[in-house]
Amino acid sequence: MIRNWSTTARRTAAAVRRLVRPAPARRRAAPVTYTLITLCCLLFLLSPAAGLNPVYGTGEELLAAQRAYFRRWGVIPAELFEDSPGSALTPATALFVHGSWVHLLGNMLFLYVFGAMTEQRMGRLQFALFYLGCGYLALVGYAGANAHSQESLVGASGAISAVLGAFLFLFPRARVTSLLPFLFFLPLRFPAWVVLPFWVALQWMAAGRAGDGPGVAYLAHLVGFGLGFAFAWVRFGRTTRVKGVPVAAPEGENQP
Repeated sequence: MIRNWSTTARRTAAAVRRLVRPAPARRRAAPVTYTLITLCCLLFLLSPAAGLNPVYGTGEELLAAQRAYFRRWGVIPAELFEDSPGSALTPATALFVHGSWVHLLGNMLFLYVFGAMTEQRMGRLQFALFYLGCGYLALVGYAGANAHSQESLVGASGAISAVLGAFLFLFPRARVTSLLPFLFFLPLRFPAWVVLPFWVALQWMAAGRAGDGPGVAYLAHLVGFGLGFAFAWVRFGRTTRVKGVPVAAPEGENQP
């Protein structure tokens, strides 16, 4: 009798625990984000920029191949607004070209962290069009502000900055893990509405000091971020935003 009662009690307790225990969050797939990451990585590995393909040689021969590669597929502001169909396509092709390992890994890290949730909120097709459209316009905006520059502009920075802008509007209270150099790189968690505006302020200050020569296209970051935030505001402003999301997003020195 006592044994039967204890067995029944254990089964009842187990059933109650199953009912009370919160179900694990179901992670939905983000195929567009992962496809973009895979495509950028594969193209980089096959290109002369990676320095791994023996077809492009070494030394000066490799450097010449890299310069030709960037000029062919990147945006050259001085040539963009000419009456050339090929030049008009370069803001789209430049989104999949990266100049170095650091450039590639920094961009892909940001896209991996912020892209999946943004894609899940927007939907696959809308996110793909949003990414390509904002990235294209961000590069065009930079080229318009530096119309006389002959330097090649490459990278997905403008598109990924647009993802950050949309993420800020859609998930303002999502917790973002940040590594702050002036605090000895201690991992600290802040809401997105603190981290991302701080990132924008850094881009703004850096853009004010940047010239039109080679380097980081901070202005493209700002244009992309503004476009992304504005799109999310117009598209989702009348719907309920996700106010609290327990997600950790690494944020460090690498900038898209």
